[in-house]
Amino acid sequence: MAAKPPAGDPVQDAPEVASPQHAAAGLPAIAHTLRMAHEQMGAVRTARTLLKVNQKDGFDCPGCAWPEEDKRHTAEFCENGAKAVAEEATLRRVTPAFFAAHPLSALAGRSGYWLGQQGRITEPMYLAEGSDRYEPVTWERAFELIAGELKSLDSPDEALFYTSGRTSNEAAFLFQLFAREFGTNNLPDCSNMCHESSGSALTETIGVGKGSVSLEDLHRADLIIVAGQNPGTNHPRMLTALEKAKHAGAKIISVNPLPEAGLERFKNPQTPQGMLKGTALTDLFLQIRLGGDQALFRLLNKLILRTEGAVDELFVREHTHGYEEFAAAAEAADWDETLTATGLERADIERALRMVLDSERVIVCWAMGLTQHKHSVPTIREVVNFLLLRGNIGRTGAGVCPVRGHSNVQGDRTMGIFERPAPAFLDALDKEFGITSPRHHGYDVVRAIQALRDGDAKVFFAMGGNFVSATPDTHVTEAAMRKARLTVHVSTKLNRSHVVTGTRALILPTLGRTDKDVQKSGKQFVTVEDSMSMVHASRGNLPPAGPHLLSEPAIVARMARATLGAGSATPWEEFEQDYASIRDRISRVVPGFKDFNARVARPGGFTLPHGPRDERRFPTATGRANFTAAPVEYPELPAGRLLLQTLRSHDQYNTTIYGLDDRYRGIKDGRRVVMVNPEDARELGLADGSYTDLVSEWKDGVERRAPGFRVVHYPTARGCAAAYYPETNVLVPLDATADTSNTPASKSVIVRLEQSPTT
Repeated sequence: MAAKPPAGDPVQDAPEVASPQHAAAGLPAIAHTLRMAHEQMGAVRTARTLLKVNQKDGFDCPGCAWPEEDKRHTAEFCENGAKAVAEEATLRRVTPAFFAAHPLSALAGRSGYWLGQQGRITEPMYLAEGSDRYEPVTWERAFELIAGELKSLDSPDEALFYTSGRTSNEAAFLFQLFAREFGTNNLPDCSNMCHESSGSALTETIGVGKGSVSLEDLHRADLIIVAGQNPGTNHPRMLTALEKAKHAGAKIISVNPLPEAGLERFKNPQTPQGMLKGTALTDLFLQIRLGGDQALFRLLNKLILRTEGAVDELFVREHTHGYEEFAAAAEAADWDETLTATGLERADIERALRMVLDSERVIVCWAMGLTQHKHSVPTIREVVNFLLLRGNIGRTGAGVCPVRGHSNVQGDRTMGIFERPAPAFLDALDKEFGITSPRHHGYDVVRAIQALRDGDAKVFFAMGGNFVSATPDTHVTEAAMRKARLTVHVSTKLNRSHVVTGTRALILPTLGRTDKDVQKSGKQFVTVEDSMSMVHASRGNLPPAGPHLLSEPAIVARMARATLGAGSATPWEEFEQDYASIRDRISRVVPGFKDFNARVARPGGFTLPHGPRDERRFPTATGRANFTAAPVEYPELPAGRLLLQTLRSHDQYNTTIYGLDDRYRGIKDGRRVVMVNPEDARELGLADGSYTDLVSEWKDGVERRAPGFRVVHYPTARGCAAAYYPETNVLVPLDATADTSNTPASKSVIVRLEQSPTT
């Protein structure tokens, strides 16, 4: 039997702290997986569900976007993937009776953890103007409300259509089609908050805003650099690929302010040897200061240029542009400035250089540690410079590897979820559907919040996700959301965004990845794209959580019919009844999807074309891979201040909190902790176990405070601190964003620590 949800919020004022661990996975991961799965699903449902995760005839894990090998294990999931599945496939239910018993004012005082633990939402719910309770509403009435509000807007650009990364290709394609037929490009998505910096940098430099490597490339690399990423918690199945690379002779450099257990040693639960001893992964740990990565790669590039025979001159001559300007900028790199920016020792950088020069095939992997700084885009451009110098793009075992954090976030962008779409995409869309898409750019996430704040947007519609908890500057964001006339959330479970509403609000319950999807034409499947551009099918196997749920494609199609009416020639009803008809249209609009239905029917799916990877063809403005030469930047820290990064705990996926522990970092039963280097803590007079308020400092002079955090002396880089989001999102100013990409700069927040009255 599954366990009941918690009746009240747990007390988090006295977290237990132990030493950090030095290995990931193994028996503890198995035990934790089975315990949490049993609590949510019970024993029989756990077996029935987990054995279908990431299988060719099963469903894609709703967690991260890491790809699978062609040959699958029987248990093709990780601990955190199993948690994500268990939360979706839970036997707990949130019915109208729940909402009758819990007024909105009471729900607003609950934690995100408590809200998420209540279970699956079973019926559409409506919050009327002035009401303090959600009440059940029919689907027909819900779509009438949405259509009425949308049609009453002075401009289509007063509507915002947000997409979470779990949305399928089919639903995402329909969603952007509806938005553009309605008349707006306001399609903010979760990419705006994570890998937008990667896409911006890669599109400019190599012409494709995606990674250029496959799993096979990782297995055949000589050197893998993992920068600003914690795969042991955020992408645990990546550890298997790193282990396989190590066994084949690869070296690994990890570049991170925090030591992470998953990059130290991986105890693979799939093998007896892995369970007992595990595999040491990192050969060199560069404990870099937050924001120092651009300086590091710039100096490495200078040292490569100065090493005779180190540059792949043939590749540079035949495939690149801008080399001379880049080389001049690299030559100006300074050792002293680099050591200041990075906090590293000269000997460690020289050792890294030797490992680079000894390696013919190099891959650089990265995640939010590189993408969420003011200078993230030039940092990633510098990574590309580093790879171009030695010809490490477009050959086996080499390339760029931005590791996506949500299971179809890359696919959603491929399907057209983008506020700044390419003219060629809009031309193809218009030709296929006989519409006229708007050409002016829409709002990204930060600009969407600003538009709500300023009264320029009045309707907010979210296809999944937890927008309020995922975004920066919590107080500003919540106040902006409350100014909307209507907020709508397509959701499987409760979260904070359901209790921070506009004047009126709707919750529309939808099918999850684990649910069977049966429409008039029969059983359906959806498709997703992983981090390495593989597109494959996902088929749920469980009965839906209730009879009143609609699929995401059905919700979009019915909303479109209600809003656009008879004036739309788009066959929305056909799309709802048969998803193959959606894929037929995708095949004629989106490059790389020719014969979509036939190709995705093959077990394992197919890989999308990628010019730089496949043929060293670079579709940039110059027709070549572009070297760049931006000035080196890094955060400068005032005396008595620390540089804070927001991050996840191990019992967390994005904004979903599965539990209150961070096992690998030694934190138990609490989330309001701040990890501070012991030497910094002593200089600031912060004893381990004391309590402090975190106060961020920004040029607008506004005080942003997160109170009552337990100080944990932790081996992070000097001058740096770390704490969990969404609790610390309140500290990130809305206007503190990356240049070019406009991604919130959540990894370099200047804070002061003030004594807290909390004891």
